[in-house]
Amino acid sequence: MAIPDWFWKAVDQEAASHTVEVQDCDVAYRTWGDAGKPGLLLIHGMNAHSHWWDFIAPQMTDRYHVAAMDLTGMGDSDFRYSYEGATYAEEIRAVCDDAGFGNDVIVVGHSFGGNMAVKAANLFSDRFGALILVDSGIRHPDEPVPVRAPMGGRAKVYPSRQEALGRFRLYPAQTCDNTYILEYIARHSLMPVDGGYAWKFDEDLLHTLKDAEREASDYQRITLPFGLIYGGRSELFPESTLKYMRELIPRAFPSACIAAAQHHVFLDEPEAFVRELRDITAALPRRQ
Repeated sequence: MAIPDWFWKAVDQEAASHTVEVQDCDVAYRTWGDAGKPGLLLIHGMNAHSHWWDFIAPQMTDRYHVAAMDLTGMGDSDFRYSYEGATYAEEIRAVCDDAGFGNDVIVVGHSFGGNMAVKAANLFSDRFGALILVDSGIRHPDEPVPVRAPMGGRAKVYPSRQEALGRFRLYPAQTCDNTYILEYIARHSLMPVDGGYAWKFDEDLLHTLKDAEREASDYQRITLPFGLIYGGRSELFPESTLKYMRELIPRAFPSACIAAAQHHVFLDEPEAFVRELRDITAALPRRQ
C-alpha cells in the first residue's frame, strides 16, 4: 500500500535521546518539540518500546513538549533481575523530572503502559496533571477473559535481520492493514546479539514481574483528570469494561471509541487516534 505523506513527515522529525537512572538502571526516553511547552509523556505496552510512538509524537508538538519512554526490560532501557509495578511508577516519575516537565504533564499509556501509569498516578498523584489510557483498563470481575496464547516463551535468536523482521507479530494477535507501520516498528524492535538478532525485550520480564495486577482500588483512587481512548473492535476492551470503569473512577471522564480499531488503536487508525488524543487533551482540566 502507498505510505501516506503524513507518516513520512512525522517519522522524519528527529527526536533527542536521553537516559535517566532509576534504581541502578538506565531508563531511555526520547523527546520532540519545544521544552517551553507543557509536557506530554507517551508510554508503550508490554514488550514494546518508544518507537511505537514515532509517527504519533511529532503530531502533538504544536501543543506539547513530547516524550516517549522505554520501560526497563524493553526497548533501549536496561534489563533488571526482576520487575515491579512500583519501580515502573518511579521510572515514569523520573522521566518526567529529567525531561523538565511540570506537574501539569499529561501521561498517556497504552495497554500495560496504561496499567503502570495508573500505578504512578496512585503513588505520585501530585506529580502529574492528567492521565489518559489507551485501550487499557480493568474488566468487571464477572467478565470472562478471552482465551489467548501465552505471551513470551523461549528466547529466539534469528540468524538474519530479514528473517527476524518476517516473524514480527502483534500481541494479542490481530491483523493490521497499515503494514508500513508494522514494518517500521519491527525494524526498530531488533538488537544484534552473538550470532544473529533478537527482539528488544527481556524474555524473563513476565516471569519476574510483581505488583502489576490491575486492582479495582487503583482506579477508585484516581484523583487526576482522566480520559480514555479505546478500540471498538478490541477484544481487551468490551463495553462492559467502560461501564465498570465509570463505576469505579470517582468522577465523570471523557472517552472516545475508535470504531474500526482493535487493541493496537494507534496502529490501526493513527489519524483518528491523533484527532481523539488532541480533543481529549484539550478537554481535560489543567492543573493550576
